Amino acid sequence: MNDVVTDAPLGTTVLGYPRIGPRRELKRALEDYWAGRAPAEALEAVAADLRAKTWAELAGAGLDSVPGNTFSYYDQVLDAAVTVGAVPDRYRALGLSDLDTYFAMARGNDAIQPLEMTKWFDTNYHYLVPELGPDTTFSVADNKPLREYREALDAGVTTRPVLIGPVTFLLLSKAAQDAPEGFGPLSLLDGLLDTYERLLASLADAGVQWVQLDEPAFCADRNSAELAALTAAYNRLGKLTNRPRILVASYFGTLGPALPVLAGTPVEAIAIDLVAGSVDGVASATALRNKTVVAGVVDGRNIWRTDLNAALARCATLFGTAERVEVSTSCSLLHVPYDVEAETNLDPVVRPWLAFARQKLDEVVLLGRALREGTDGVADELAAATAVVRSRATTSSIRNDQVRARLEALRPEHYRRADYETRAKAQQERLNLPPLATTTIGSFPQTGEIRKARADFRAGRLGPNEYRRLMRAEIERVIRLQESIGLDVLVHGEPERNDMVQYFAELLQGFAATEFGWVQSYGSRCVRPPILFGDVSRPEPMTVEWTSYAQSRSHSPVKGMLTGPTTILAWSFVRDDQPLAVTARQVALALRDEVRDLEAAGIRVVQVDEPALRELLPLREADRKEYLDWAVESFRLSTAGAADSTQVHTHLCYSEFGDVISAIDGLDADVTTIEAARSKMEVLEDLRAVGFGRGVGPGVYDIHSPRVPSADEVVEMLTAAVRAVAARRLWVNPDCGLKTRGYAEVEPALRHIVAAAKKVREQL
Repeated sequence: MNDVVTDAPLGTTVLGYPRIGPRRELKRALEDYWAGRAPAEALEAVAADLRAKTWAELAGAGLDSVPGNTFSYYDQVLDAAVTVGAVPDRYRALGLSDLDTYFAMARGNDAIQPLEMTKWFDTNYHYLVPELGPDTTFSVADNKPLREYREALDAGVTTRPVLIGPVTFLLLSKAAQDAPEGFGPLSLLDGLLDTYERLLASLADAGVQWVQLDEPAFCADRNSAELAALTAAYNRLGKLTNRPRILVASYFGTLGPALPVLAGTPVEAIAIDLVAGSVDGVASATALRNKTVVAGVVDGRNIWRTDLNAALARCATLFGTAERVEVSTSCSLLHVPYDVEAETNLDPVVRPWLAFARQKLDEVVLLGRALREGTDGVADELAAATAVVRSRATTSSIRNDQVRARLEALRPEHYRRADYETRAKAQQERLNLPPLATTTIGSFPQTGEIRKARADFRAGRLGPNEYRRLMRAEIERVIRLQESIGLDVLVHGEPERNDMVQYFAELLQGFAATEFGWVQSYGSRCVRPPILFGDVSRPEPMTVEWTSYAQSRSHSPVKGMLTGPTTILAWSFVRDDQPLAVTARQVALALRDEVRDLEAAGIRVVQVDEPALRELLPLREADRKEYLDWAVESFRLSTAGAADSTQVHTHLCYSEFGDVISAIDGLDADVTTIEAARSKMEVLEDLRAVGFGRGVGPGVYDIHSPRVPSADEVVEMLTAAVRAVAARRLWVNPDCGLKTRGYAEVEPALRHIVAAAKKVREQL
């Protein structure tokens, strides 16, 4: 056996790095493979090239410790499930290759539905939820961590394998559908630790010096049994003799009571988020005196340059508390784009304020030098960084006095509409919709021709008149398709929109947009979060032209489609120099003006999407009320100016809705559409528990899978829904927008939805 060496320092590091590729190379390779345009070997070659370039970049930046095993074809939690053999039998029974079994779990196929997907803590990243039961047995089924360590070593880079920690893995898992009542995944800890022991031994035998086990679940509130599980896990793993040194990484908040628990175990290092969290309580954890503390002082989730002097001061608070202090990012850099140097067209005032993943590497390395060698050798770099941070705080370009005056003038009546019953009566008289009314969430598939037209228009290769003609032709085609399918409330399909947040950001003042600032959301899905740097205002209407044209082509109501204020904040890189509540109200005022103009154009239904409402929910219960108060308030500010006869919809997706069910009720939307297909309508019980009394549309078509549900499946879901919600208030719709799907899937799925709604309607 190999004795654990305890004196080799960890050094300056980061907790993870983007993996989709600087130009989304992995996205294209994945989609080519899924579409049958390329073999598995081509996908594997792209993946290997991205891994090699990432390791070389991290090592070349000057990190002392390079994270490994951070690459994934789809999701790191799914990778962990496959590594420990937690593959449900129904996927094994398909008889597919290992790679296709993996993608069946992630995406589903014609024969099977995928695993449930939900948000990764309070981020816009989505993970696949492992399914576990009392009969689940763990094993080292796929030693990806060891394989990638050896691959990096062959490329000349020594890495630190990163794995999901065993307790967080179980806490993120769900009980399989056939598990007995009362079963909880945490009961499987001993068996899972057996597998982690074997994993750690295999890594130690290969020469691995450090391994990182991520336990972010403990930055949320945890009960005594969960803290006891953490104690048991790291006492057991820490006492192993044949293992690498262990870094337990936390992020997205403060460890709280979990910190002294980890400090009391034999692990060598603990990573602490000092951006979303704080140093409060760290000094009291006297057991840290024999630990390395990895100080996460460079923000891994936002793109503002670090105030390096302030970061050094935070590190200094740990001196005398920890045996050794190292510098790192607050979390993995998975959540930020690759390189700001690629952004040649950004506003020259804003660009110097930004640090993407590549620049954050330099910040971490510089801070590490200052911590080890003192500030004299890096004084010029520190002064330059301080000057940039100060310039952002003092520039006049971030302030709009007119917007601030509007906020000051707001009164309670600006947040209120008439009671729901009054509104429902006025809306039914105006819209005359049947029970189980059918609709979609907003976007329709975006063809290559539509994307090309948008790109050509932006590049100046297509004039405004021709662009308008092409967009109108696509809108008319989508309207005719919806009419032929028989949907009750139509949408214009959003061909003019690239992304539901970016589109609005490019039309609002106070935002900047990137060209290459892609961030992975799930699988091959990437977004380009805009940069919200100043006070927000709306120079002119943003959606009225397209929505009113669509309404002119049909007698059926067409929804105006807007993105809500909380979601615009959640899916942007937001300014950090004022409270989020203030920024949210600024965005809400701009949306309020848009609702007013849509009404004036004759639009009878307006949808204000808030899919990120749950996403920003603080991980600690004590912090949640303040957030939910301003999130609900900003939504109501954006919609409360609507007439009683205007039906206001909202949409939420892929979240643990039970945590925010009262806030969903507080939004006071006339209709709330919610993801429910993968979770088998579980949300309806939450709605019933709070006495939800307005319209609700639990999704019956999982658009994140290529699978087309049959009409019978939809009938089964709707039959269950009718038992929980009165048919007059029940809507029928997909889980989310259809932009990422193809018409070959969407059209039959929508026809099945309409047929199922008619069948259930006839049975009422």
